[in-house]
Amino acid sequence: MSLKHGLLGLLSYESMTGYELNKMFNESLGHFWQAKSSQIYRELDAMEQDGLLISERVIQDEKPNKRVYSITNAGNVAFIEWLSSLDPMKDVPRMKSPFLMRVFFGGKLSTERTIGLFREFRELHINNTKQLQDIIDEPSNFEVKNGESPENAKFWKLTALCGEIMSKASIEWADKAIALLEEDTN
Repeated sequence: MSLKHGLLGLLSYESMTGYELNKMFNESLGHFWQAKSSQIYRELDAMEQDGLLISERVIQDEKPNKRVYSITNAGNVAFIEWLSSLDPMKDVPRMKSPFLMRVFFGGKLSTERTIGLFREFRELHINNTKQLQDIIDEPSNFEVKNGESPENAKFWKLTALCGEIMSKASIEWADKAIALLEEDTN
C-alpha cells in the first residue's frame, strides 16, 4: 500500500479537510500504516497535481480558512485498480522493524539487557492487544455513516483482527526468545 492509496480510499467515503484526513488516517489506517502530517499534506498536493483529487478553499469568518479535498473520477479509477490487484513484491508482508534490527545485533549487548528489551517489547504488545480487543469489542467503531455500505464495517474489523493476531504472535515470539536467552544465563 502506498500513502496515496490510503488517502484515496478515505476520500472515497467522503470529502474531508487535510486535518480530518490526518485524524481519520491515524485512527483507522494508523494501526498498520504510519504517516506523518507533513507526508499526508505533501501527498495531497501531489495527488491534486496528478488529477486524482481536487480541493476547494472554504472561507470561514470566525475560524481559519480550510481546504476540503474530494476524490475525482480519475482518483476513483486509480484506487479501484490498486484495490483490485496484488503486487507480489509488495503484498508479501515484510517487516520494517527497529526492534528486529536490535535483535539482529543483540549479541553486542549483555544477555540480561536483551532479555530486558524482550520483556519491554512483550509489554508493548500486551497493551497493543488490549487496545485492539477494545476496538474490536466496541460496535460503534464499525458503524457506517453517510449511506456507506454496511459491508465496509466487516472489512474494517478484519484489519483490526489481523493486528490483534499479529500482536499475540509477537507476545508468543517474545516468550520463546526470553526462554531461549534465559537458557544461556543458567
